Amino acid sequence: MLAALVAATTSVLTVTIPSTKGYFNLGDMMVYTAAVLTGPVVGGFAGGVGSALSDTLLGYFSYAPGTLVIKGLEGMIVGYLYRKRDSTVIQKHWRALTVTMSVVFFFLVASMASFYYTGQLYLGADLGHLLAGGYSYSAYFDAWLAAGALASLFVAIRGLRSQPRLGWTCLSIVVGGAEMVTGYFTYEVSLLGVPVPAALVEVPLNVAQLVFGLVGALFLTQGVAAVLRRPSAPTPRPASP
Repeated sequence: MLAALVAATTSVLTVTIPSTKGYFNLGDMMVYTAAVLTGPVVGGFAGGVGSALSDTLLGYFSYAPGTLVIKGLEGMIVGYLYRKRDSTVIQKHWRALTVTMSVVFFFLVASMASFYYTGQLYLGADLGHLLAGGYSYSAYFDAWLAAGALASLFVAIRGLRSQPRLGWTCLSIVVGGAEMVTGYFTYEVSLLGVPVPAALVEVPLNVAQLVFGLVGALFLTQGVAAVLRRPSAPTPRPASP
């Protein structure tokens, strides 16, 4: 079921990357969610099989073997690290870890995004005589700094006030996501024959996948965990005759 959810989430929104013939997607969000909720085995299976299935269904056949391994390892790493959340060292230093991850979050959102995605953005549509045109938007450096600051404050305040494990959850996902970014770059250069400059173009997009996946997984895992903790209603007894 989780593998199917990963495949569906990966396929629902895709943006082709011309330089590498790969594509941007939101599937990492479900890979992280599966790994945090179920652990390394199920998380690795769902991440690898579900993502590779999506590659096959969408026609990215050359990526499917690499995705099976890369996304499988990603799910295993996140699930394995997250299960270490109750260790003595983490419980002792969780405040410092939360603050550190809030800084990392600021860097991922503000620094990477402002460096790669500052400038003019144009969204266009052409549906024959029904609709033609587009919308132009300027993405400014200050806007990305503000977005990074808000993301950093969310992690710091939420983690320090009510969720002491939030920092470790973020760290687990970032480490797994780093394997995904490195894995795809290595796979494209060494096995697909993509030139290094072209493969580097995809790196910030994969980092963006990590960030979107991290944010989405934080909300999904908290919501699902809250539902699982909710006591079930007692089964009514049939009325006696």
